[in-house]
Order: sequence, then C-alpha cells, then structure tokens
Amino acid sequence: MYCKNCGNPIDENAAVCTQCGVPKGQGSQFCSNCGTQLAPGAAVCMACGYATAPNGNIAAPGAKSKMAAGLLGIFLGVFGVHNFYLGYTGKAIAQLLISVLSCGFLALVSEIWGLIEGIMILSGSINTDGNGNPLGE
Repeated sequence: MYCKNCGNPIDENAAVCTQCGVPKGQGSQFCSNCGTQLAPGAAVCMACGYATAPNGNIAAPGAKSKMAAGLLGIFLGVFGVHNFYLGYTGKAIAQLLISVLSCGFLALVSEIWGLIEGIMILSGSINTDGNGNPLGE
C-alpha cells in the first residue's frame, strides 16, 4: 500500500503516512496500489490498472456497502459484526470479547460503541473500509 498524497510506502495498519502526515486513503496524486504518480482526475492507474478514486469519494466496484455496515453496527454492533464486515478485525474482536467474556454484563458498552459507529458510518464520518478503500452506497 502506498500513500495517495506522496507515493511513499505506508503500512496498511497505519492511520497516517509517516512521510507526509496525511491520513491514509486521502490524496489523489499517487496510486495506492503501486505508488505511481497519477494524471490529474485519472480513474485508473496507467502503470498497474488499479481503479483510483480521484475525489476520494468514488467507490470501486465491489466496495463494501455503507448502508450494510451502518445497519450491522446499529443492530449487531454488540458483537462487532460491522467491524468484521469492514475489515477492522482488531476492533471487532475487542467488541466481541467485551460482550462474551463479561457474560453479557458489559454488552451494553459494546452495543453503545456499535450504535455510535453505525451512525457514524451512515452519516459519512467513517467512509473507508479496513484497507482504506472508500465505501460504496
């Protein structure tokens, strides 16, 4: 994975690029798949053929559904199902373990957490999956 702002390699678990400080997934100057500089407004990287999102808002075909993720967060957030769906496995396991290992006593904490994230997904505050790809409609 490469920074879309500066083209330098970026760890897929990083929240921001260590070279330029821009949040992962933001920018439109470089291909996130190969790091090649893109032509302004390019829809596809000419070097590797990867579909780009020039405005940061265009979802690639096969993108995770924002509606599905938001509803999973609202209704099944207590188990972290929405985070499993989006590829945020660490958060998902934390929510699941909080609910299961506490024998349900702390399930309210996970449910509130899931409810808030579900609303954030539907409102657009969370708009990328675990790989930094934009969510589809």
